[in-house]
Amino acid sequence: MQKKSIYVAYTGGTIGMQRSEQGYIPVSGHLQRQLALMPEFHRPEMPDFTIHEYTPLMDSSDMTPEDWQHIAEDIKAHYDDYDGFVILHGTDTMAYTASALSFMLENLGKPVIVTGSQIPLAELRSDGQINL
Repeated sequence: MQKKSIYVAYTGGTIGMQRSEQGYIPVSGHLQRQLALMPEFHRPEMPDFTIHEYTPLMDSSDMTPEDWQHIAEDIKAHYDDYDGFVILHGTDTMAYTASALSFMLENLGKPVIVTGSQIPLAELRSDGQINL
């Protein structure tokens, strides 16, 4: 059986933030570096995944319908290359994005999951590992 392949679109949000003196901040590449250090994401039974980090990383409270369109077009552009899609998103407006995408991607033949976390992936007690 061929190993599944997942496209992870990292739009922004707490899940990939890094601790700083000012609190948690978005830092390009931080999510990928943290995932590389977590063996649970690299076990043989886990699907292969590709992370596409949006530039700039978005604050979900600033998301607009144009951003939803961009996410939908991103999925469409990679549809034939992957078995499923995960959208990493800030929790402030995650429900709105998920709802919009459910209509924009209606009858899609592959799963699209929108998730994020309340605590950054690399922090103690993070819900990010389980959610991802």
